[in-house]
Amino acid sequence: MKHNVAFYPVGNGDTSQIILDNGKRILLDFRHLAKSESGDGPEINLAAQLRDELKESKKTSFDVVAFTHGDSDHICGSTDFFVLDHASKYQGGDRVRIDELWVPAAMLLETGTYADRSAEWAIWRAEARYRLRAGKGIRVFSKPAQLRQWFLKEDIAFEKRKHLITDAGQVVPGITLEADGVEFFCHSPFVKHVDEGEDMRNSCALVFNIRFQVDACVVDYLAIGDSDWTVLEDIVAITQYHEREDRLAWDLFSVPHHCSYKALSDEKGAVETVPKPGVLELLEMGRSDAYLVSSSLPITDDKEGRERIQPPHVQAKKCYLKYGFFLVTMEEPNVRKPKPLRFVVTNKGLARDCEIDTGPAIITSRPAPRAGSPWTI
Repeated sequence: MKHNVAFYPVGNGDTSQIILDNGKRILLDFRHLAKSESGDGPEINLAAQLRDELKESKKTSFDVVAFTHGDSDHICGSTDFFVLDHASKYQGGDRVRIDELWVPAAMLLETGTYADRSAEWAIWRAEARYRLRAGKGIRVFSKPAQLRQWFLKEDIAFEKRKHLITDAGQVVPGITLEADGVEFFCHSPFVKHVDEGEDMRNSCALVFNIRFQVDACVVDYLAIGDSDWTVLEDIVAITQYHEREDRLAWDLFSVPHHCSYKALSDEKGAVETVPKPGVLELLEMGRSDAYLVSSSLPITDDKEGRERIQPPHVQAKKCYLKYGFFLVTMEEPNVRKPKPLRFVVTNKGLARDCEIDTGPAIITSRPAPRAGSPWTI
């Protein structure tokens, strides 16, 4: 038995996929750039790549598509690729179906005006609302007061949709270690990030501990999205409070926000970013021979790289280098023609796909997860 995890080179954006041994496919975010269709730029033609992979596996849909939040670098080109149930103009052709759509509550509720808002965000909000009204093909993460008010406005009894909502501190139902060899533990969003915060994007994004198990071997993948250091400190503190430190340990770590220093601290640092105490604790939870993957442009240690305003930040990279094997999606195997960065999980642990036969693997054996109550802060 083996599971696969792939990170796609889509520039400063996120798209990754989990392919389970039983054939299920879980896609996390989607960023397709139109210029890639004509071969301009090093970014992958994501739409063509995913269609080819589905065709090869004889599938016509993704079992799950999870949008961590609604920023354009996480949904770009998606409304031209997927079937959307709420309007016929988004159906037919070679569009790909989504069996179950996962979104944070904020993506369904957000109404404010932001300079970087895309038309696609509004389309996905309509799709999420349509599926939630219908009561199928949707999972919403967190149930803030605003969501309850939305149900009231829609004249839908909350109790009839409660089974479609997962809170921080809960394991997502429907995908299990027993049946699938993987489970998704929701770290965030917290209720307060929606009801009390002004930023309903990054601070309300999905954060998961994704736990794989093959025989007695357990591998933990911490999928963080675009969370900043304040959210990560909240996650560490509340997880420790509930004595669930096992959910903070990791063998694979998706570096937040395209290697932005803001995921580590509010200070970039001239040479190296010094992480805040809670973030440092999280980084130190990485196990021996762990991997960190930055879904970002190449990171250069030169004057331009050190003075970058937008991520990636070389100062942040220098921090992450201390905690495992650091890889950049737009650098593998080279910056001219990057290819999907692939990992496998077997009964020997986690390894790069090119290392299965001859290279190192992480061998892990840890206790099975124990039940716990969801938490909201």
